[in-house]
Amino acid sequence: MIGHLHSEVLDIPIYGYDTPAKSICITMPFSTAPGAAGTIEELHAMGCNEFIICGGAGSIKKDSKVGEIIVPIAAVRDEGTSYHYLEPSREVECHKATADFVISSLEKLGIPYTVGKTWTTDAMYRETPEMIELRRNEGCITVEMETAAFFAVSKYHDIPLAQLLYAGDDVSGETWDTRNWDNQKDVRSNLLFTAIKIMEEL
Repeated sequence: MIGHLHSEVLDIPIYGYDTPAKSICITMPFSTAPGAAGTIEELHAMGCNEFIICGGAGSIKKDSKVGEIIVPIAAVRDEGTSYHYLEPSREVECHKATADFVISSLEKLGIPYTVGKTWTTDAMYRETPEMIELRRNEGCITVEMETAAFFAVSKYHDIPLAQLLYAGDDVSGETWDTRNWDNQKDVRSNLLFTAIKIMEEL
């Protein structure tokens, strides 16, 4: 352990991972858009200059499979944090050069992926069937609580950053299907190791 992210509730450890090419730190961001933004701000202040974020998201795409890898290239800004970094707009895009690099790396590694748009919202209990259908019609394939904030901080500070999401629970229909998303240990470990491989070359 080389440090930690501090909060009133808990401290999250930061681990060092040295490779022949560079030193990498691995940690878990605080959840929700404010937590995500604060995590990037603090890590950037500590000297981290490039970021590959990985995590789970709810799938709003019908017939998705748990564990599918999604590279979000834009996020609908249905939260508050991003508006403190950027002028109001419907969406915020991922750092293009980094997203392109991630996509190219996944292809080289032979790892299947889907490129798409995600919906970032603060209100998890307002993910109603009507709202899900609206976001799906806008082109979103996942819903989560952080991506718009990650992208906004990246854009504001011009930080290379991209994200790998995996399709977790299914919220595309009338009934919530957890798909045991939070216990997909193989999916999560594979996603982390994939992110490390990409970061080594970034």
